[in-house]
Amino acid sequence: MPVFQYTAMDSSGKEKKGKMDAPDEQSVGAALKEQGMFPTSIKEVTAGGGPKKGKGKAASGGDKGGSMFSKMGSMNIGTPVIKKRDLTVMTRQLAILLDAGLPLVRALKTLENQSKNPAMRKVLSETSSAVEGGSTFSEALSQNPKSFDKLYLNMIRAGEAAGALETILDRLATFMEKAIRMAGKIKAAMVYPVIVLIMALGITSALLIFIVPKFKKIFQEMLEGEPLPWITDKVMSISDILMSNLVSVIGAVVGIIVLYRVMAMTKKGKWFIDWVKYNAPLFGPIIAKSAIARFSRTLGTLMGSGVPVLQALQIVRDTAGNEVVSGAVQQVHDAVKEGESMAKPLDATKIFPPMVISMIEVGEETGKLPEMLAKIADTYDEEVDLAVEALTSMIEPLMIAFLAVVIGTIVVAMFMPLISIIKKLGN
Repeated sequence: MPVFQYTAMDSSGKEKKGKMDAPDEQSVGAALKEQGMFPTSIKEVTAGGGPKKGKGKAASGGDKGGSMFSKMGSMNIGTPVIKKRDLTVMTRQLAILLDAGLPLVRALKTLENQSKNPAMRKVLSETSSAVEGGSTFSEALSQNPKSFDKLYLNMIRAGEAAGALETILDRLATFMEKAIRMAGKIKAAMVYPVIVLIMALGITSALLIFIVPKFKKIFQEMLEGEPLPWITDKVMSISDILMSNLVSVIGAVVGIIVLYRVMAMTKKGKWFIDWVKYNAPLFGPIIAKSAIARFSRTLGTLMGSGVPVLQALQIVRDTAGNEVVSGAVQQVHDAVKEGESMAKPLDATKIFPPMVISMIEVGEETGKLPEMLAKIADTYDEEVDLAVEALTSMIEPLMIAFLAVVIGTIVVAMFMPLISIIKKLGN
């Protein structure tokens, strides 16, 4: 009989690991549920004791002790992946079909038949076949961990346990729609200035590398021995430095990009990058507000769906998308596990503003924490909207002024000696 290695959480949110003999993964999941545990990872192990490649459910947190290369090698190449936007639409449609009274398998097959997305059709086909074979919906979805993350799977489990799957799917779709909208706003706020900055650097570099040296040659021939204006001399010096160190400059740019990529693949490096983003001028407040909105909406949605608070905090930690926030949530989780309320440890992290702490404290006292978290998320969604609009309206004239000053300085520096040349030729 195959041996499976599992990771599961008990009712208190404590993680447990072990091995179990069972005919298949579904049997392991069912046995763990009977023991009051929630499986987060189930993998078949080989005769040597290691996980069998290509098998098993979603990993609970990755290979924490392995190198970044082992993580890259563990990716399931060829596994169908449903994009977030498509998944949101599918979730909304499935909620509508189930609410209309269709059985789950029929609803899944209906969506499969109408979908034109190959990845979507494959995932829906596998899911409906697994459900027909006796698996629960959450167990069937866990076969495609790249498409369905921990948040999605745990909310589906909560919906199955409460017998309100269509309600949970509707909440999931709403949550995902708002998350996509928020991500789009943040992306729009950052992409515009980055593109303008890259264009400015590109134009400036082109002028200094290709245009300024030609003017320098003309000035040397036409104004031999005559001093150049101070600004012209400085621009030409910058051009000479750039030309003589062009390979080094390109190498430095490539090195910075590679270093960023490597750091982003390590836990400490990713924490440092996220900390810089969180505290950066201009963009930092937007990132911080969006992180608070994401934390509040995710936690509120999970708790409102019946997921236990400790398990909900673990899911929020794993899906925060920011290592700084993940670390803060872990501190809150540890404090709540010891019997504390949520407000005090949140305040101790120094990441969440006083207003958020006060609202969470009121929500805990009144027993309406999920509703209060939803209000916090809505409030910060609006604040992000306002911050993005303000940033865009401020950055646009700043970028135009920056371009005008940089390019204008180069143009003026090149034309000042030309005036002297024209006067010389006129005489």
